[in-house]
Amino acid sequence: MSVLVFAESSEGKFKKVALEATSYGKKIAEQMGTNVVVLTINASDTSELQNYGAEKIIKVTNDKLQNFNAKAIASVIKQVANKENANVIVIDSSANGLFLAPLVAVNLDAGLASNVIEAPSNVNPFTVKRKAFSNKAFQFTEIASENKVIGLAKNSFGLVENSVSSSEEDFTPTLSDDLFTTTSTSVEKASGKVTIADADIVVSAGRGLKGPENWGMVEELAEILGAATACSKPVSDMDWRSHDEHVGQTGKQVASNLYIAIGISGAIQHLAGINASKVKVVINTDAEAPFFKAADYGIVGDAFEVVPKLIEELKKFKAQN
Repeated sequence: MSVLVFAESSEGKFKKVALEATSYGKKIAEQMGTNVVVLTINASDTSELQNYGAEKIIKVTNDKLQNFNAKAIASVIKQVANKENANVIVIDSSANGLFLAPLVAVNLDAGLASNVIEAPSNVNPFTVKRKAFSNKAFQFTEIASENKVIGLAKNSFGLVENSVSSSEEDFTPTLSDDLFTTTSTSVEKASGKVTIADADIVVSAGRGLKGPENWGMVEELAEILGAATACSKPVSDMDWRSHDEHVGQTGKQVASNLYIAIGISGAIQHLAGINASKVKVVINTDAEAPFFKAADYGIVGDAFEVVPKLIEELKKFKAQN
């Protein structure tokens, strides 16, 4: 038996979640006394994976898989799992991973635990801790099936360097036409900025900014911090910002190391989407705003005064360090 990790890549390069999933897979393998195998698809350089515990790397190169296709990739994972005799499969909880994990579980007749945040507390019976109820509670789940699929929550286990010697093997999967009944006709990608999915820091703003013309300071703060920009649902509904920046229960889920909320009151739907972030900073004129109850740090003040001062101090700090 072995542990199989699917390491997601984009344009040939591994995403942070892939390295985190590899770190997590290595930990499970150590607990089970077995080895970890990492599957890559169309990745140009796999050497980075061995820094996080990948003992064996299976490389699949196929032009049909250049764009994400959950059905086809789930089939590839099944084929590699059977080949490597893997009974634990680790997949990240990115937008793609959330599509993929249930299909893999069905293909392998496996139990699935999503939003897992820690290494198993026990491997016999196999028990994991996961987030539940929109990140407001934790649940311990026992997976009794022989095969197990773990959906690892982003930024929960972290990157754990564990340099090992690794071997590489090319693999050619069988891909039938019925796996491609749905195809991508075009892919539009944001360029020149950090994406919400990959960001360690997110700077988000709401209706307190009063209009789209005031977003310059949010973008400047994000640029200084190397952060992604985001917004609340009302802001995207009013077309002040693109809908792909909407975070919350009905938007994108955020699990950043730092989340800065500017002029956002903190409705329960918004909090449900960002509760997994480790440190939350709130800037709001209303001291009674619900967000302050969830915040680690709060500033009661006018964003138009606070944010420019924050930018000024950060520039000074960066100039001196």
